[in-house]
Amino acid sequence: MYIDAFLKYLSNEKRYSDHTTRSYKSDLVQFVEFGNNNIEEFNPLTSDHHIIRKWIVYLMENGLSSRSVNRKITTLKTYYKFLYREEIITSIPTQKVVLPKMSKPLPHFVSQTAMNNLFDHLNFPNTFEGQRDRLIVLMFYCTGMRLSEMVGLLIPNIDFHYMHLKVLGKRNKERLIPFGKELFGELNLYIAERSKLNCTHKYLIVTKEGKPAYGKLIYRIVNNYLSNATTLEKRSPHVLRHTFATQMLNNGADINAIKELLGHANLSATQIYTHTSFNKLKEIYNQAHPRA
Repeated sequence: MYIDAFLKYLSNEKRYSDHTTRSYKSDLVQFVEFGNNNIEEFNPLTSDHHIIRKWIVYLMENGLSSRSVNRKITTLKTYYKFLYREEIITSIPTQKVVLPKMSKPLPHFVSQTAMNNLFDHLNFPNTFEGQRDRLIVLMFYCTGMRLSEMVGLLIPNIDFHYMHLKVLGKRNKERLIPFGKELFGELNLYIAERSKLNCTHKYLIVTKEGKPAYGKLIYRIVNNYLSNATTLEKRSPHVLRHTFATQMLNNGADINAIKELLGHANLSATQIYTHTSFNKLKEIYNQAHPRA
């Protein structure tokens, strides 16, 4: 089935992250399991668009959202394109597959007032962990970086003179993100405390034992503190990324600049925030216009 070769291709040539590669592997395993259980003499190398359509129906009937189904079919498209490129198959079966229509929900974000209350009135513990946790939440909010980018952030990649930091984004693309005086101060205070832990590495965010922090730990920290600031069901680092972009746009930032700050490859990925911005404009209009 050439799945191992495909995963190596994703990792080495496409330079996908380990997380993305694992997701692709999981999707392919699910497709093979479906075929083995529902299709007589199933072989993914000889599958046609009829089998893929049956899988789509099966996934939808089992409650998967259109977005999740589309992601899984994207995995199959990439897999079959790889097989075609390697001349293992002579046609790409996904070309005849019509994807289910996908709704585009507005991004979840925390209001500016709620974020100000979080930093100005919530007491973070007066410990190393409390200082680290405040830095984590503030850095997500002030930079819009991804969770994976924070996990991999190294101290040498923070330029205190020019006040910017360098992160490694999707597909190993580097970008610079500026930061302001508040984050400048928090970084200095935190790094001074971090130096007392005798770390043997250069990762910025660490556990209380001085080991590099991992994604689940940072996620739990953000989820915990956002529960004090918002009633949103989603309280993840990505919500803070949405919050960063939405508030930048609402306060007059150019959408192309936000695209660069977020590290989006295409402007279309950034344009989801214009809907939120329009809602803000409508609110201002209704409040300000005498005949609204």
